[in-house]
Amino acid sequence: MRAYSLDDVHATRKRRDSWWTVFLVDPVACRLTLLVANHTAITPNGLTRLSLILGMCSAVCFGFGQLVAGALLFYVSFAVDCMDGKIARLKGTGTAFGLWLDYVGDRIRVVCCAGGLAFGQYAATGDLAFVLLGAGVAVLDLFRYVNAPQMKRVREVVKENRLTCLTQAGIAVRAEPMMRTGAAVHVGAAVRAEPVARAETAAHARPMAHAGAGTGPVGVVAFADRVEPLIPRAARRPKLPRKLGRLLARHRVRSHLISGIEFHAAVFVVAPLVGRAALVPVAVVAGMLLLLNEVFLIYRMWLFARVASVVPLPQEAPRVSV
Repeated sequence: MRAYSLDDVHATRKRRDSWWTVFLVDPVACRLTLLVANHTAITPNGLTRLSLILGMCSAVCFGFGQLVAGALLFYVSFAVDCMDGKIARLKGTGTAFGLWLDYVGDRIRVVCCAGGLAFGQYAATGDLAFVLLGAGVAVLDLFRYVNAPQMKRVREVVKENRLTCLTQAGIAVRAEPMMRTGAAVHVGAAVRAEPVARAETAAHARPMAHAGAGTGPVGVVAFADRVEPLIPRAARRPKLPRKLGRLLARHRVRSHLISGIEFHAAVFVVAPLVGRAALVPVAVVAGMLLLLNEVFLIYRMWLFARVASVVPLPQEAPRVSV
């Protein structure tokens, strides 16, 4: 069996990840992954099941009012959950079923821990706020995970519409020379009927566009240049200040600093370690930040989806509903 190095494990990390994972989980998870990879035959799915079991133990601890034990077990459960993907990429043993198991396992862990936390604190205090806390955490987490793939699908549909527009317009391109600053630049061979060939022609032709071009062989170029400015600035990925962006990229930290991972860490690790008095305030603040982030993402998606309705479509171009 091959002996893996820590550099091999580091190469399996995500290109960008949450700051909680990068700074507080990966340093532990990577070393544990190295031990598991070199000294055991455990599979990624086995690690996912172990993570789920640890998550259930965390929920039980929360249910009995053991906040510190529940928080530590939740942290270990998440660290193990980070290991399964690393092992899969390191050894090439990932499976499609593993993706489903990892996804569903995360949801079960969060819902059970939210229920356990609510039950344990309500049993100890009789305060209905803890019941609302557990329900709010579970609903917000489920909404985020239901909403995310739908937003991704909307973006895919919009991009498909734009590509359809470009490929349909590309039918008019012919193998004729285009003049730019006195030099003849050829589009290439005649455009074939296949959409991929038309898209490649459009992609190569676009950098050759110049002001005022809009007819003849460069029709695709002009059409592409009309599409891009129609994307609202707010719908594009926000650009951070250069120094901050470089700093985050150097440390593999994602640009959005509040996500589901930080939300879970705040509710199930930080607040329980601080104490009962911090549970509701920390969960409310973390939930509001996560909700604001989700609203912002939905707003960007809405602006991005409007492109499909404002881009002028050719008469014969099919339209995919958004």
